Formats: sequence, structure tokens, C-alpha cells
Amino acid sequence: MRYDITAITISNILFIALHLLPFRFFYSRPYQIILKTLFLLINIPFTLMNCIDFGLYRFTGKRSGSEIFSIMGFGEDFINTAPKMIIDFWYLLLAFFVLVFIMIRFFPILNSNVVNKKQYKIGWAGIGKNIFLFILLTGITFICFRGGIQYKPLNILSASRYGTGKTAELVLNTSFTIIKTFGKNTIEEIHWMSETETININPLIKHYQHSSTFQKKNVVIIILEGIGKEYIGSLNNYKGYTPFLDSLIQNSLVFPNAYANGKRSIEGIPAILAGLPALMHDPFISSAYSGNSVVSVAGLLSKEGYSSTFFHGGTNGTMCFDNFSKLAGFEKYYGRSEYNNDADFDGSWGIYDEPFLIRTVQELDKSTKPFLASIFTLSSHHPYKIPEAYQSTFSKGTLPIHQSVQYADYSLRKFFDSVSKMSWFKNTLFIITADHTALSEQSFYRNHVGLFSIPVIIYAPEDSLISGVNMKTTQQIDILPGLMDYLGYDKPFFALGESMFDSSTKGYAIQFIDDTYQLISEGYVFTLDTLRQNSLYKFVNDSALSVSISGNDSLQERKMEEKLKSVVQQFNKAIIHNEMKP
Repeated sequence: MRYDITAITISNILFIALHLLPFRFFYSRPYQIILKTLFLLINIPFTLMNCIDFGLYRFTGKRSGSEIFSIMGFGEDFINTAPKMIIDFWYLLLAFFVLVFIMIRFFPILNSNVVNKKQYKIGWAGIGKNIFLFILLTGITFICFRGGIQYKPLNILSASRYGTGKTAELVLNTSFTIIKTFGKNTIEEIHWMSETETININPLIKHYQHSSTFQKKNVVIIILEGIGKEYIGSLNNYKGYTPFLDSLIQNSLVFPNAYANGKRSIEGIPAILAGLPALMHDPFISSAYSGNSVVSVAGLLSKEGYSSTFFHGGTNGTMCFDNFSKLAGFEKYYGRSEYNNDADFDGSWGIYDEPFLIRTVQELDKSTKPFLASIFTLSSHHPYKIPEAYQSTFSKGTLPIHQSVQYADYSLRKFFDSVSKMSWFKNTLFIITADHTALSEQSFYRNHVGLFSIPVIIYAPEDSLISGVNMKTTQQIDILPGLMDYLGYDKPFFALGESMFDSSTKGYAIQFIDDTYQLISEGYVFTLDTLRQNSLYKFVNDSALSVSISGNDSLQERKMEEKLKSVVQQFNKAIIHNEMKP
């Protein structure tokens, strides 16, 4: 009902506004005819869209958004298929006409006897009453328009709070999804190569065959806000700002050639937890496709009996992470509201890292084992505020972010000091990465390769094989298949990325920048520009990306172009047709 009320209010806002005008001409017959006409012009099309979507759902598996208008485009395909569709779905057409009849027949019209000019002469008391009602009803309309008084207006992703997959579609209605996606960027299906070729280049269904049984290790994925590779001294040739991470890396498996798939937190979280690269203008979470089904770490591990919690000290509703965590299959979301102690509030985003991470350990200790936890820090986000008590502890550095990076690193040390005392510590796998990069002073980290360079560190206290340096190119969307590969998950699942433990592949990373796609692999970066000329750089020799060698290394260029095109084509098809399913 909440979604229905919101959709009705937004679509009929003009109709409602015309009812709120406190004037006597409301009772005139012409005005009433205008209201009825407006009501029908608005609601008949939306009713038609809902009826059409009853039939479309069996093919798309989700409520249609504004893309339904392109599906219904009155071109040759529509003209050829419409008669067959009407025959096959005759009952939907019948339902539509019945609903239209009900709207026309039972629309309330004021009785002409009510219109009495003498009866509606109003004095000051009547004017005051009308103004009061106008203000009251305007307020109620505003609340209904945004779907409640919560932090952010109701959106498609919010339905995940009440159900996932098909049950979320029952919560939604097509009018709502059309309104919320109207004007948003959609993507087009691409046909650069045959589907068989794309699968040969980049298999979408991962199925790891393991002789050993599934390892029911606890899994903790720590996502560091804005802490790119540039700040970590042991991954560079200078001191850096992360002494604790530097020490942890000595006992971990580290991937120096790891990259983010986007440049914003709202893009990094879906990439890490659900293998969704940011290959379109809108982030998945706020896109026209946010109602799609996704394969996620939480969803896959839930089948193995894992409990799961998404920890983020930010204000609940920030960037819709609470809703996305539900869509991604997490059982619980733990944010600022659940922390319930604003004495540790930073005044901007949420709870300072140190107290929040300590509380996280306490909550994990109470979790049902085995558990999955995703922990997203926030203190290294602009405005880079840290507690007053630590202002003199950490140096200012040369960039505004450097002091908060040191504080985030210190908070991480306190987290591991606390977690190492827990009985379940040794049976836990820790994956440490970043959502994206931030401010930079090194020239390499400002080019289109370094701009995405992040840490990927895997720490397993009781696994001696998880150590050393792996030079394979990897990316955020590889974390999902890599984790399932490591744990010994033996069921097939959908994943665009590939396991970083798969030694048979060289690895790659893909990004979308300014309407161009780029692929990083084996020390090269290839840019596919559909409007201008493609480019290829060997950044291990040309860190400034100053000279394109496109045409000089045709084999490498062709291989990278095929890989990039196969991934983009697969991504667009999977997003448009809602095919990212287990």
C-alpha cells in the first residue's frame, strides 16, 4: 500500500493540487469535467502499463521501468508482433477495459443540486478553515509523494527491505517503477560478436570443481573508504600513511595490480559484493535496473548456512546502502541507528571508525557461525574529520586526506587487536580492499590507470598458502568468484569477473570513463572509444600514458579489444534482460 499510495500521489499530483485550491469555482460543472478528464488522461495510461507488465514479467523477471516505452515503440517489430500478443494475452486486454470502465463509471461527480451560490458564501471563519485544510492536506500530500518521512524518498531499491527477488516485485507496482526510472539513463543491447564468442572469451557461469569439502570459514570483507594504493607504503617505494596495513601485508596474500571498477562508493559496493562493474552512466543502486536480481556473496553463502551482516557507521539511508544490502541478500544492516550512540558521531557522515569497528567485533562475536560480514569504513571520506583526541597523534601529511587515512589505519589496528582475541578468529578469512581512490599527489595515480589502483589484501590466520605477492591483474568484481573458489563452493553461479586464484588466466580490470570503456591487463591499458580512435598504452614503461602504441602491438590490442567487448556486451545483455541470477 505504501508504494501504491506513493505512485498514485506522484502520478496524480496535478489532479490533487487542483482539489486543494480553496475556491468556490471547484463546485462548477466545467471544473468538475476538467478534473475527470485529467484523472482519466493520467490514470488510463498507467493502468495500461501495469496490465502490459503483467504479461512482460514472465519474460523479464522484474517490474518494467521507463524502458517499457522503448519496448512498445511503434516500429515494424511492434506492428508485426502486436496482433499475436493481443491474441496470447487477451485476458490482460480484457482486464484493462474493465478497469477503464470502472474508472469512468464510478468517478464521483458532484450532484448539480449541491452547487448553490448562497450556500457557499464564506466568511473569515470559512477562509481560515480552508487555509488550515490547504496546509494540512498539502503536508499529507508531500509525505505521500516521497513515500514517508524517512531519510531518503522511497525508491525501487527500498522494496528489498520487505522482500527480495520475486517478492520485492509484489511489493512494487509498475507505475512506481516507471516514475522512478523516467529520465534515467538506460543502456542498449550490443552485438559486437556472437553470444558463443563472448562465452568462449569470458565464461559467465563459474563452476569450481574441488576435491576437498567446502570450508565453512567466517568471511569478513573490509572496504576502506577512499584508501587507494597510493597511500600504502609497502605497495610503493615510500613510507606511506598505513603502518598497520604495511605490517599486515607481510603475513597476507597481496595483489599489487588490483583495480576498482568505478570511482564512487555507490559503484564500489555493488562491484565488491555482487560482482557488478560500473559500466553505465548511473550507478546500479540508483539506475533504472536497481530492481534486477543479483548474485552476491551473501546470497551464495546463505545457501551454505551463513548468517550475514552489512556494517556501515553512516546514517541509515546513506546512498541506499541499507536497501542494497537487503537486495544483495544480507540478513542484517548495522548502521548509525543500530549503533545508537551519537557521542561518537563525526558530525558529517556517521560514527568514527575506531569505536564503530570495536562495536562491530562485539556484534560479530554474537553472530551465528559461520558468518559473513561486510564492513565499510567512513572516516577517510571528505571532510576527512577525525576525533579531536587524535589531532596531534597523526601528521597532517601533504593532502587533506592523509591524516584521516592514518586514523583509519589505526582504527583497523584496533579492530584486529580486538578480533584476534576471539575464539573464531583463526577460522576467519579477511579480505581488505577499497571502494575507490581519492585525492592524489603522485602523477601516476592521476592517470586513467592509477586513478583506479586500490589494495586487495587477503589474510587468513591459519592458512600458510595465503601469503606472498600475486602479480595477476585483478579487480573488485573478482572478489566474489575468488572467494567462492577459495572456500570450495562447488555449485554453478553467474559472475562477470574471474577468480584471482585461477592461474590459467592473466586477469583484467574494466572501467567506464567519459563514455569510453577501458581494459587493464598485463601492464597494458586499452581504451575503446566508439566515437573517436581507440588507444593502447604500455603503462609499465609509459607511466604518464603519453604515447599510444595502438597499431604497434596488434596481437595484444586485438586480444584486449575482444575481451573488453565481450564483457561489455555480456553486461548490457544481462542487465537489460535481468539475467544475473544464480
